[in-house]
Amino acid sequence: MLKDVVQVRHLGGHRLEVRFEDGVAGELDLGATLRFQGVFAPLAEVAEFAKVRINPELGTIVWPNGADLDPDVLYSAVTGQPIDLRLQRELAVAIAEADRGEGFDGWQVVGELDRDSTRD
Repeated sequence: MLKDVVQVRHLGGHRLEVRFEDGVAGELDLGATLRFQGVFAPLAEVAEFAKVRINPELGTIVWPNGADLDPDVLYSAVTGQPIDLRLQRELAVAIAEADRGEGFDGWQVVGELDRDSTRD
């Protein structure tokens, strides 16, 4: 999918409205699905949860304590579309190869994977 979150609005409780770069938007009740353990434990308090923001570099929602959520998971939750694990796996391999200096351009691969995902 590889769609960045570009807007988030706290709706009260553990509910958020999110909008993605392709215009898709929807409401999520994360209180029903998020385990408030580890880095997410402070977010059990609504006042902390309400501090949600967009990190444009990550393309997703984040909180001041460092918690964030995968934008593909959020997109899937809003649209009901399953996550394409093949794309996730190919991207992870491309990034690992780039990190080893094997000459692969990870961002080029992201663009190719994104184009492939729009053909489905």
